[in-house]
Amino acid sequence: MNLGPTELLIVLAIVVILFGVGRVARIGGELGQAVGNFREGIRSAEDTPKNDEVAEENASARLKASE
Repeated sequence: MNLGPTELLIVLAIVVILFGVGRVARIGGELGQAVGNFREGIRSAEDTPKNDEVAEENASARLKASE
C-alpha cells in the first residue's frame, strides 16, 4: 500500500480539521524534541564505556596495585 502525495495531503487536511492548526503544530514540535532527545541519548550512550570495559579496566588496576 503506497501513499502518494495526494493521499498524504488528504490525511493531513483531515488531521488539521480534527485537531486544529495550533495543536498539530504543538504535536509536531514535541515529536521533533523527542527525536532530538533520543538522538542525544544514543550519542551519550556511545560515548560512555560499556560495563565490560569498565570492569576490565578496574580488574587491571587492582592487579597492578596488588603487585
